[in-house]
Amino acid sequence: MKHIGIKKLYYSISEVSTITGLEQYVLRYWESEFPQLKPAKNRAGNRIYTNKDIKLILYIKKLLRDERYTIEGAKRVLEEYVPESDGAEQLELLTVPPKKKIQDEEIRADMMEVKNFLEELAEKFK
Repeated sequence: MKHIGIKKLYYSISEVSTITGLEQYVLRYWESEFPQLKPAKNRAGNRIYTNKDIKLILYIKKLLRDERYTIEGAKRVLEEYVPESDGAEQLELLTVPPKKKIQDEEIRADMMEVKNFLEELAEKFK
């Protein structure tokens, strides 16, 4: 894990989803399956994850996806899991491919094509 400029103590579920590369529903499901994974909740009821929680999630992901443990097998391994000290290590968001930006020229060309089609269609019905 790498350092980023802004130090954060807590992460939202969407940030954790980006950091770990897991969908939010997977994080919520794992919370129900693994008793060690219990992120705190803020006054609004939203989950707030610490670096320690995220390290645990990454370890669970490694057990399930890389080492091919079943959920029951991973639970047994986690019984002996001792988390590292929380420290000030910062986590880096995984890079998400940028959305394709449509250029104005492309939009204009598409709109002109639609306009011409509609004009031709209107001429047929006169």
